[in-house]
Amino acid sequence: MLAGFPYISLFCFIMSSLKTYALAVIISCLSLTSFAQGNKAALIHTIDSILTSQVINDKIPGAVIEVKQGDDMITLQAFGYTQKYDYEHHRLAKPIAMTTGTMFDLASLTKVVGTTTSIMLLVDRGLLHVDDPVSKYIPAFSAPHKDSITIRNLLTHTAGLYEWYPMYYRASNKEQTFKLIDELPLEFPVGAGRHYSDLGFTVLGEIIEKVSGMPLDQFEAKNIFIPLGMTHTMYNPLAKGQHFKIAATGPGNPYEHRMVYDPSMGYQFKEIKHDQWDGWRHYVLRGEVDDGNAWYAERGVAGAAGLFSTAEDIQKLVDMLVHDGKVGSKQFISEQTIQAFLTKDKYLNGLGWMMDPLNPVIKGGPEGSFGHTGFTGTSIAVVPSKQLSVILLINRENMGLIDEKAYYNVSPIREEIFKAALKYAEQ
Repeated sequence: MLAGFPYISLFCFIMSSLKTYALAVIISCLSLTSFAQGNKAALIHTIDSILTSQVINDKIPGAVIEVKQGDDMITLQAFGYTQKYDYEHHRLAKPIAMTTGTMFDLASLTKVVGTTTSIMLLVDRGLLHVDDPVSKYIPAFSAPHKDSITIRNLLTHTAGLYEWYPMYYRASNKEQTFKLIDELPLEFPVGAGRHYSDLGFTVLGEIIEKVSGMPLDQFEAKNIFIPLGMTHTMYNPLAKGQHFKIAATGPGNPYEHRMVYDPSMGYQFKEIKHDQWDGWRHYVLRGEVDDGNAWYAERGVAGAAGLFSTAEDIQKLVDMLVHDGKVGSKQFISEQTIQAFLTKDKYLNGLGWMMDPLNPVIKGGPEGSFGHTGFTGTSIAVVPSKQLSVILLINRENMGLIDEKAYYNVSPIREEIFKAALKYAEQ
């Protein structure tokens, strides 16, 4: 019995050590969990402070934010109100509270959520190529100077088209709008620089219709929104015969009115006479796309603007992109196509998506970060390497113009929240 004592002691020592090690591992895991939870709580508190302060200080009416990393929904919150002021800028007696399910006018997020994704799908199916000349689909682009424009040029805003033009002064439906763009001269040499243009994405909308043989809104619904479960993403939501909670935007189109009338804005055209059209809206917009060209000239459906959606719906599209085109076990868009669209050009942007690290929506983000903004106050920021996304929807226009000149600048809000989210993701 005594001869076996050393072995018994060794056994007891080993067991004791294992218990000590296991306890240390448990304590370490609990500490890490506590640390992670503390970091998450700190990020949520930071976001709360930023957006609550903006609402309380009457800078914005309200907002919805969704921050996600991997499968972890860090936060999905609503702040403020869907509408705070009436057309005369009187504060509503009983403003309606914002909810996470509120639909927003996405404005130029339409360019990436709808149009760019549609082009991705058509490329992926071999129905077009980004280096195809536009003239292959729109004969009018065979004209001198326009014959070298490719689909890539349209996606990267290097086609040389006007940056903006009040098409509703000369067109009242999409056919007239397409014909008008065909006839307009170029403002810049093709490929000579990036000049952000709504007209280019309007042309992309026309190409999608020609290639697919379907109206733009129907193609996107059938091929993007329904398959991804984006049940609250659509054009012209008021015409759907359902009740949706929708955030209000501007009191009519005062900023676009200024673009037409104020020479200092730089949008004067000799063929546009101020008094030849007067269809301006004189009421608070809710459920009607704010963008004048999309509403007045294209009846609410355009490649440049027109979509309404929620943060949760947008997240479904973003998740697909973050997971290299996969939705669950299904390959929705090939990884090769996703990578092609999210590769920087010489102007530091992708196809459709903004990738310039100096852009406030993704400022300071690591290589591969991408995003986009919408004039109404909407934005998407994505960091694939961290599987991080920040979707921020703000209905800033309901506050009206500041000194009758411009809407409140929400870029600092975007930048501050993205910085906080990125710091959390890197810990």
